[in-house]
Amino acid sequence: MNYKETVSYLFSVVPSFQKVGTAGYKEGLSNTLALDEHFGHPHLKFKTVHVAGTNGKGSCSHTLAAMLQATGLKVGLYTSPHLVDFRERIRVNGKCISKKYVIDFVKNEREFFEPLSPSFFELTTALAFKYFAEKKVDIAVIEVGLGGRLDCTNIITPEVSVITNISFDHTQFLGDTLAKIAAEKAGIIKEGIPVVIGETTPETKPVFERIAAEKKAPIYFAEEGLCPARIAELFEALLPHFELKGTYQRKNLHTILQAAEILQIPQEAIQKGLENVCESTGLMGRWQTLQKQPLVICDTGHNVGGWEYLSRQIAEQSCRQLRIVFGMVDDKDINTVMEMLPGNAVYYWTQATTKRAIPAEKVAVYGEQHHLKGTIYNNVESAYKQALKDADKDDFVFVGGSSYIVSDLLEKLNF
Repeated sequence: MNYKETVSYLFSVVPSFQKVGTAGYKEGLSNTLALDEHFGHPHLKFKTVHVAGTNGKGSCSHTLAAMLQATGLKVGLYTSPHLVDFRERIRVNGKCISKKYVIDFVKNEREFFEPLSPSFFELTTALAFKYFAEKKVDIAVIEVGLGGRLDCTNIITPEVSVITNISFDHTQFLGDTLAKIAAEKAGIIKEGIPVVIGETTPETKPVFERIAAEKKAPIYFAEEGLCPARIAELFEALLPHFELKGTYQRKNLHTILQAAEILQIPQEAIQKGLENVCESTGLMGRWQTLQKQPLVICDTGHNVGGWEYLSRQIAEQSCRQLRIVFGMVDDKDINTVMEMLPGNAVYYWTQATTKRAIPAEKVAVYGEQHHLKGTIYNNVESAYKQALKDADKDDFVFVGGSSYIVSDLLEKLNF
């Protein structure tokens, strides 16, 4: 098989939550442990940082990796989902895993893993850990896939655990209250290992405190007003240097700086990492500027927690006309997100190329129920082209609602 055929095989033979939803999620660590043993426990051969949370874990992971790279270390980075190419998930010093390595892994190991019937994420996690070990990385930043306690990345014992925040998402797996979701995410807290909590609520803070106490894990709350004086000073000095400009990145930066303090990253490397996140790590889709006139921004914010920030930042844009290319997937709270969308925008309702996408016609119905006016387009490319065609140079065009909407667009634009 060539690379394209290999990736198609991975998505078709190994169930993927990204593509098919609930059917692609497997609870428990039995397959992960079997794969880990088969490959000689590769995760024990490098240091790690573990990042969980409902929103912001991708930005935090990439930024911490950029900072660590700036110290001269060889840094692995494992994140999900990818936006354009599967290989984005697994990087060393910002460079994607090679196509040949992916092809050879499937070719040489399928006889072992096919009888296990692992999930897509279980298999790609094993691939990432094996690759990082063979590349002899000094440290790897590992983003949790879903939850924490039973996530297959949770076999690692990191230098620091990070939990960005808790809001309602994936409730069918993680629980229907913030406290239950927090308990699942807090499953990454390890015995004696420091943990950084980005944001709390009255429901979640006691959960984190209890589990950290049980594990004798030092706990650090990075929220504004709670972080130590040195972190607060660093924040004010370094915020202007942060390349990622989404409003929500202010919250992320407190979390990142607290983790960087625990990792003893020098201030020069912190600043260099902040200034070069995208170039150093290949990060895309975080309040990303696609063109200037008209200004076009895309963002992967895809749930209520993300849209609490996105809706405000979109509303703050000074423009002649606001145009929004919008779609969501079927396990998100689209009604609550719709309540946050601006009523003065022109909408281009669409759907991504995933089985989980809410059909554009249904998105439009939700829009009508919330008194939002728009037109239906069967794919992201046609919606985006029409938005650009309609736009004056002083308009503002936003593309989002789902990671998959952004993924489809970036793929068509050859990013």
